[in-house]
Amino acid sequence: MDWSDEGIVLGARKHGESAAIVSLLTRNHGRHMGLVRGGAGRTRRNLMEPGNLLDAEWRARLADHLGTYTVELDRAYSAAVLDDPLRLAVLSSACAVADGALPEREPHATIFASMLHLLGGLTRDNAGGEVAVWSALYVRWELDLLRDLGFGLDLSVCAATGSEDGLAYVSPRSGRAVSLAAGEAYRDRLLSLPMFLADGSLPADIDQIARGLTMTGFFLERHVFGGLNKPLPAARGRMVSHYQRLVGSAPSATISSK
Repeated sequence: MDWSDEGIVLGARKHGESAAIVSLLTRNHGRHMGLVRGGAGRTRRNLMEPGNLLDAEWRARLADHLGTYTVELDRAYSAAVLDDPLRLAVLSSACAVADGALPEREPHATIFASMLHLLGGLTRDNAGGEVAVWSALYVRWELDLLRDLGFGLDLSVCAATGSEDGLAYVSPRSGRAVSLAAGEAYRDRLLSLPMFLADGSLPADIDQIARGLTMTGFFLERHVFGGLNKPLPAARGRMVSHYQRLVGSAPSATISSK
């Protein structure tokens, strides 16, 4: 049996002399593994960099076999961020989180589309100056992932009052927003809700991004990776450290979308 699809490289590991076992997030077939002959060789290994978009054809004798991929490069997203440590860390984190969180061979077209949107934001010609845009895209991508896996957060109204105004916290139990007035007495037990997630704006400073990552990381760890008995990916931790260093070096620094 066989099929053709688009696929984002999530990860690859060498197999034998020159082959590679590659994990792709495909548009129609979900996260799907396959063997690429020559994929670890000198002329083909650059295609297998996480984040690259490939045109892939998968073949196997039976549906439950590993199967083999024949691939061609569609877009080299990874090459566009190699000179920017923060963008590279964000791309690497997205690929590692998707590879660790998504069940194999289960379609997740929404996540594929959301990740492609993130990669496009990361690699635009002027993306280096659009930290607010692609940082917010990443946090929202993690929210999309949680939602698609059945753990969506309700950040639209206060869980206590039903009001849409003054949302400032998120309940770690219910994943619902809480207003500043309703949650102030319990603030030590609540997660911070950055303004850009409450009102759809762009984040004003790096601290908002760091707080957004803390919030999504909490729910990813509890509901997704915890259920799989796995820690959050190391690549995500390295990305978070990048943002935390920026916060520590310039706590009030703004980020521009220009």
